[in-house]
Amino acid sequence: MFFSKRKKFYPGKTKNILITGGAGFLGSHLIDRLIDDANIICVDSLVGDGKVNNIKHLLQKPNFRFLKQNINQPLDLSQFPELNDFRLDIHGLQEIYHLACPTSAQNFNQLRMEILYANSIGTINILELARQYQAKFLFASSAVVYGPKMKVQAPFKETDFGEVNFTDARACYDEGKRFSETAIINYRDIYRLDTKIARIFRTYGPREPLFDGQMVPDFILQALNNKPLIIYGDQNFATSLCFIDDMINGIIKLMESEEKEPINLGHPQQNKLVDLAEKIIKMTGSKSSVEFRGALPFMRTLGLPDISLAREKLGWFPIIRLEEGLEKLIEYIKANRMLLQPLVQKYDQE
Repeated sequence: MFFSKRKKFYPGKTKNILITGGAGFLGSHLIDRLIDDANIICVDSLVGDGKVNNIKHLLQKPNFRFLKQNINQPLDLSQFPELNDFRLDIHGLQEIYHLACPTSAQNFNQLRMEILYANSIGTINILELARQYQAKFLFASSAVVYGPKMKVQAPFKETDFGEVNFTDARACYDEGKRFSETAIINYRDIYRLDTKIARIFRTYGPREPLFDGQMVPDFILQALNNKPLIIYGDQNFATSLCFIDDMINGIIKLMESEEKEPINLGHPQQNKLVDLAEKIIKMTGSKSSVEFRGALPFMRTLGLPDISLAREKLGWFPIIRLEEGLEKLIEYIKANRMLLQPLVQKYDQE
């Protein structure tokens, strides 16, 4: 370690930003975008998709701190001496991005209680932190608040209420996100907090968990190893797919905006997974075939987003074409192929 080569750290010269779920897929990419202009406090319990590997390139940065903490417990930042350099007692905390919620399509049942707590107690704990510091607060909600896609349906608008089965096994996530939104609106109105709600539709890209039922990154690793591409569903399974760079742009634009109401962030185009699998086989020159298996409880066909409000209020819309995004993901998986090989061996054993 050569600490002398670090960029000099100047406390108080930049914003202090806290990101829950910062070691996850979305969180780690968000930190990459913010780290040059802010002091970052990354909070993650490393349950679900949070992985140290996602943030290991950040650990030696002087303006980055990682706290392995579960948001289901109250978070008192004054108890962490490693944050002393950020002088939160003087400079405060300017922004909170609340992304934390363990998700796993493959291991959903094992995480149900953690998901339930994160979407209730966890959200309220982080709202209390925002209240303490009067910090701007952005919540990563989800397309699931609209309920499942119907057979014939227009894209979801933010004014659609949707239908969620609140006694269903996955209601801890779907209804949980709705409860979190309710909690945020109440804190906004009662305590005059500056809050934002991003309703995020399916997103893909580097660092997305592999062999966890997300399928798109799995397809690429399977194709590169000439293994069957597994679709958990039938030939009609379709979804919208937004590349991670576009999604991060939208999240940051929303935080910087004056908007108070929920806003959809996602790609308005629908893609059948069977067509996507065939495209990846062709792009990688693979000899793989496509196989279908039973649907996973957590993976459901969701509707498409109407992003008119994001265009109008944020000037945001996805600009990365599917082929371009897949190329970036293919290159990432190729570059990390040796590290990912144990996952392929595990896949062979299942």
